[in-house]
Amino acid sequence: MESREFKPLKEVGAFPISDSSELKFYVDEYKGYKYGSIRTFVKGGNYSGPTKSGVTLNSSILEGVISALAKLPAQPDALEEKELARFPKKLGIELVLRITIFRDSTGIDLREWVEDHDYKGWSKKGVRIPYKELAKALDFLKEMRQLVAA
Repeated sequence: MESREFKPLKEVGAFPISDSSELKFYVDEYKGYKYGSIRTFVKGGNYSGPTKSGVTLNSSILEGVISALAKLPAQPDALEEKELARFPKKLGIELVLRITIFRDSTGIDLREWVEDHDYKGWSKKGVRIPYKELAKALDFLKEMRQLVAA
């Protein structure tokens, strides 16, 4: 019988985002399909492991994210928020890629936008990549692309 759970296949890389958390890039499998995943993991006294903050990327979304990020300069142009791209995931849900400013720090935000009869707005499903980690994140995404396509 096929497993209906996410099975982590390979961790591609990670970088710290605070003293107690890191952003992990990995490939997993769900219902026989491979996905790239980016998720926040915490290390703490009571709990260590994955959080709900994360996104999964199929091969076409992964391709689009890499293409959009590859066009960005090594340093952010100006301190302004800017939407870079939208990728439909399923009816009523899009993955939005944008540059955001939070506490005077520039980051790249990948977050789900939900539109249905009950709610229209951002979901909790998302990650923020510090802009200074852009080159490293792109390398991880490109490695994930090869593994997801395989």
